[in-house]
Amino acid sequence: MSEQEPYDSRFTLPDVDAWPETEAGVILLGLDPDRLLAGLGFAALADDPGLVTQVVDQARHGVFTADLAGLAEAGVARWRALRPALAAVPGRPAAGALRQEWANSADLVAVAVPGAGPAALAYLTACWIRRDEIDRLAEGKEPDVLPEVAAG
Repeated sequence: MSEQEPYDSRFTLPDVDAWPETEAGVILLGLDPDRLLAGLGFAALADDPGLVTQVVDQARHGVFTADLAGLAEAGVARWRALRPALAAVPGRPAAGALRQEWANSADLVAVAVPGAGPAALAYLTACWIRRDEIDRLAEGKEPDVLPEVAAG
């Protein structure tokens, strides 16, 4: 805790009035890119964010009848189909705050993909925020663990 910060911000909880969708989105942003794509692929079948996350985790552990690779392939196909529509919608500048960035990106996705259900919107928003990693994975490349730093 610093002298300028009257509380330890590591333990700051979201506002009581925070949207549950935003808090679920913050959790989704912590998933590996292949799991995000698998969730996006499965969202075409069942559009409930909690159920999709659970099924993707089950597929990862070999419990679900579909495998993670198959779900991820479906997600890649969906990402490739929707990526141009997402890029065509003008967005706001990066917010810097994670929850604000989620809200801005969710608005963009809702405009770009009208009629998408909650799971599709959630996974598309997470993929859009992490689009550099998702694009690399969709191109068949491994996502960067650490971003490249330009030589000075």
